[in-house]
Amino acid sequence: MASLFEKAALLFPLWVVCGVTFSWFFPSVLHGFKGPWITYSLGLTMLGMGISLKAEDFTRVFKAPKPILIGVIGQYTIMPLTGWFLGNFFQLPAPLAVGIIVVSCCPGGVASNVVSFLARGDLALSVTMTAISTVLSVLMTPLLTLFLVGNSVGANASGLFFDTVQVVILPVILGILLNRYTPKFAEKVKIVSPLIAVILITLIVASIIGSGKEAVISSGFHLISSVFLLHISGYFFGYWAAYFGTKSFVVARTVSIEVGMQNSGLGAVLSRNNFSDPLVAIPAAISSFVHSLIGSVLAGIWRRSIPQEEGEKSTISADLP
Repeated sequence: MASLFEKAALLFPLWVVCGVTFSWFFPSVLHGFKGPWITYSLGLTMLGMGISLKAEDFTRVFKAPKPILIGVIGQYTIMPLTGWFLGNFFQLPAPLAVGIIVVSCCPGGVASNVVSFLARGDLALSVTMTAISTVLSVLMTPLLTLFLVGNSVGANASGLFFDTVQVVILPVILGILLNRYTPKFAEKVKIVSPLIAVILITLIVASIIGSGKEAVISSGFHLISSVFLLHISGYFFGYWAAYFGTKSFVVARTVSIEVGMQNSGLGAVLSRNNFSDPLVAIPAAISSFVHSLIGSVLAGIWRRSIPQEEGEKSTISADLP
């Protein structure tokens, strides 16, 4: 049964395509899935991530800091700078340009762990980078967002910090505590949590795309090109920064996936809750599909190409979350 849930979760890009297609033609169906429901859904998703983590996932940074630091620093430099540049280069309408920046300032996405596993990357390294960047997001995401966009489109500075704590830090901490003190319950939850996360993120993305259909049509090519190039930049520069820093193809793959895949669900929630214009959330919704699609393609390519150091690739050791 567990394998069935896992296989269904691995079809994440397919579910997003189906959800977005449905909401595109029938936008009113998911009209009620907004506001607090989006916030609760992301919080539940982050709880599922937390319940797969252990305290050791954070202490590993002291045992093998170099690849982790490359990934986390890349996450909060490559992506935000690229997001800011693309918004200006394509001269997107202000709400959409801000939306690109918001999602670019988010931590690594939870799907990166699954994609790293499929791509024959270092799964433990992926889990650790996601955990570290997620914890840092309580400061880094709001600070970088406000620094790059200022108070444009009615940004709510205090709300950005509060929402990050509410939908990221608290659920992750609760998940870690459940994993520590109720291990049997945690093991049962781990079986279904990836699929639940996929379903909830799909609902978030589909509802936002459906409600912002007109904005997507009017900004079409430039908006999609910006989101696509944002993630391509993360994958590309993340890969080469890690390779030149470690000379390991396995680490390079893992860091590439971590930097290239954002927590787009968080970007959607922060955009919806803290900016006066609802269009700010559109880039985050598109991002969820784009980074998953690119990651899935890379995983398929890399899985067929075994790195030279495959036999000794574990920079850090850990079990599949």
